[in-house]
Amino acid sequence: MSDRKHRLELIIEIVFAGLLVATLVAVHWSAPELLPTLWKLTLSGDVDEIIEFLQPYGLWAMLISFVINVLINALGFLPSIFISTANGVLFGIGPGIFISWLAECTGVIIAFLLMRSILRHAAERLISKSAYLKKVDEFSSHNGFKMMLFARALPYFPSGIISAVGAVSSISFREYVLATLIGKFPSTALEVVIGHDLVNYEENMVRLALVVILVLLVYGMIWWVQRRKGRS
Repeated sequence: MSDRKHRLELIIEIVFAGLLVATLVAVHWSAPELLPTLWKLTLSGDVDEIIEFLQPYGLWAMLISFVINVLINALGFLPSIFISTANGVLFGIGPGIFISWLAECTGVIIAFLLMRSILRHAAERLISKSAYLKKVDEFSSHNGFKMMLFARALPYFPSGIISAVGAVSSISFREYVLATLIGKFPSTALEVVIGHDLVNYEENMVRLALVVILVLLVYGMIWWVQRRKGRS
């Protein structure tokens, strides 16, 4: 990677890291009890408690939910399914999908930038010592968009793992963002719909069953394709 690209990536990383820190400071300054409460709710995974917490904030609940989801996905090791479910129940399926999708994309983009600043340069030194790893790295450079698009489209797959793999690969920032924006939409939509319908299963039993079958078919197809590749 050229020095110019290194400098550009470094600037982007600093800007995003600065925005993340500024957001946390602003949230803590305006409501000191908010972040500890959100952390506790996120770890608990109790959708009813999350909804009960967000509801009194009215329209501000959308912004608070957005910030929570961004932080969860930026950290990479906490599940965002609970907040996505709460978004669908509290705001409706359409707005819930949009808020969750935008927040998750923002979070994993921040995670990618932070991880790449830490991991990619170490990975480059390791790759330079191995002919095999060089080939793998070149493959990710030419096929990174397709790989990332496919990975992001998988519902319930840990975002942190995908972000880390992207960070150590040669995928460009532009391709990573584009693949994330496109791939995250169907997976987030499925998660919100399933979460919403599980909470309200008596009213949405048919749709819930159809969506669950669709998800199982997708994963079944992936398993079948991988098995055939393994045999060939």
